[in-house]
Amino acid sequence: MTTNPPRQKTGRARGTGDAGSVRTLERGLSVLTALADFGEATLTQIARQVGLSASTASRLLDTLRQQGYVEWEERSGLFSVGLRAYQVGAAFSVRNTLLGAAQPEMQALVDDLNETANLAVRRAGEAVYVHQVEARQMMRMFTHIGAVSPLHCSGVGKVLSAWLPEGEMRSLLGAGPYPAYTPHSLTTLAALTRELEAVRAQGYALDDEERELGVRCLAAPIWDARREVVAALSISAPTSRFPKKDIPEMLERVRAASHQISARLGWRPSMGLSQF
Repeated sequence: MTTNPPRQKTGRARGTGDAGSVRTLERGLSVLTALADFGEATLTQIARQVGLSASTASRLLDTLRQQGYVEWEERSGLFSVGLRAYQVGAAFSVRNTLLGAAQPEMQALVDDLNETANLAVRRAGEAVYVHQVEARQMMRMFTHIGAVSPLHCSGVGKVLSAWLPEGEMRSLLGAGPYPAYTPHSLTTLAALTRELEAVRAQGYALDDEERELGVRCLAAPIWDARREVVAALSISAPTSRFPKKDIPEMLERVRAASHQISARLGWRPSMGLSQF
């Protein structure tokens, strides 16, 4: 009885160096795309669809199967898309849903305050900016999409850290000391722990020239239907346009926007529990 999907003798992909690796990757992706179109297919069907020999298609399918992107049913001999491919697609879907929920509120926030709005998520030990709506000011804050920011000295970073379980938070941040980007940066675990406790209590975080002198940033959490913080929404501006006396007014508007985005993601506040 056959207990493994049909395999051919393995060998090196034609070509050498990076060019050969890229070619192999292109072929693997074409195989996965074809399989997604079929739903289920035999080795012969897949090879014919992508214009590869059966032996080459078999090697690619076997590699994809080992990584969880493809599944093989022994009895029928059919290949299908695996769980790992679904997880990758689901990650895009979640990100796309978040951006769709956030865009109108971020645009309204910028229209109202005329300051740049940012959206960030946590990836490992950093905050990653995934969306931005720029202000119309001559002098405005600008961050490249995909840029990262430290968790310990940015408004979005502190929001994305504050509601984590304590063990996970300490594992991500480490024991310190943390880099000092300005004289205002928090550099010790004790100081940062106190700061995150305050963030949880007040429901927002302030980067008060901690990442860059002359820049102030106010950030609020975005919650999903599971009542987990999935992103942080922030407004950033030069301190000359964002004095401390304006924090309450800015906070009210940012909170309202983060509340609306959270509601679009399925969040509902519990009776008697305020998170904004």
